[in-house]
Amino acid sequence: MIPAIALPTDRPLLTDGGMGEAIALRGLHRKGSSFWSGRALIEAPEMVDELHRAFIDAGADLITTNTYGVVRSFMRDLGIEDQFEALNLKAAEIANRARDASARDVLVAGSLPPLSESYLPDEIEAEERLFELYTEQAALLAPHVDLLVVETLTTIEETRAAAKGAAATGKPFWIGWSLHEGKDGRLKGGAAVTEAAASVDGLPVSAFLANCCSPEAVTRSLPVLKSLGTPTGGYANTFHPIDPRQKNISRRHDLSVEEYAANVSDWIDAGAQIVGGCCGTLPEHIARVRALIDAHH
Repeated sequence: MIPAIALPTDRPLLTDGGMGEAIALRGLHRKGSSFWSGRALIEAPEMVDELHRAFIDAGADLITTNTYGVVRSFMRDLGIEDQFEALNLKAAEIANRARDASARDVLVAGSLPPLSESYLPDEIEAEERLFELYTEQAALLAPHVDLLVVETLTTIEETRAAAKGAAATGKPFWIGWSLHEGKDGRLKGGAAVTEAAASVDGLPVSAFLANCCSPEAVTRSLPVLKSLGTPTGGYANTFHPIDPRQKNISRRHDLSVEEYAANVSDWIDAGAQIVGGCCGTLPEHIARVRALIDAHH
C-alpha cells in the first residue's frame, strides 16, 4: 500500500505559487516555446533556487519541482531532448537544496505536467503513449521527492494514464484537474469530475485537486470534489482564462493579493485541506494566505 502524505489536522496545507510567471518577472522572458519555464534550469538555475526559497520564506509547506515545462515533445522541437533526464534530476536537486537550507519542515513535490500544450484536450496523445511518458518522468522524480503532483489534467485519458504512471513509483500522488470555466463540475475537456475520479477507482490517489483555472472555478468545484471522499483543495490562476492557441496571458486586475486570499478563505471554509497558487501567484500571494491561515487556525 502506498502511504498517503499526512496532512495537518488543524489547518490546511499550503503549497507554493506559480514558478513560471515568477521566472518571467525576474527577466527570463517567454520565447514562444512551451518549454520556456524549463529554460531557467539551463540558463538561470540560481533563479529557480531563489524562487523556491522565496516561497518557503513566504510560508509554503510544500514546494514543487520546476518541471512543468520539462516535456519531451517541447524539448524535441528545440533539439535538446537529450537533456530530458538530466533536467528532471536537476529540478529535483534544486528544490531539495532550497528545502534543506530552510529551518522549516517543507515537502518537495515532483510536478508531472500535461504532455502537450496546456488546455488543449483535443491534442493529447494516445493513452498508451501518455502512460509510457508519465511512467518515465514519475520514475525519474520519485526517488528525490516526497510525493508527486499530476497537474492541469483535462481529460479522463490523461487522468488514467498519469495516475497509473505515478502509482507505479510507490510514492503518494495527487491529481490536479484544470476545470471548465463555464461548465461547473467538469474538466476542460468536458468530462465530469465524478467520471474522471471513477476512471482511477482502485488506484491510491491521495488527493483530488482543482488547479490552473480561475479561483471561482475552484470554489464552484469544491462540493463535487469533497463528495469524492478523498482529501481535496485547489490552487488557482490570477490570469484571465488563457487561449493556448493565441498565447494570450493577461493578469486579472480585479484579483489583487487580498482578493486572491479571500477566495482561498472561501475554499478553506468549504473544507479544502490543500490550498496554494498556480499561474500568476507569487510569493506575496502565498505570504498573505499564510497569514490568513495562521490567524484562523
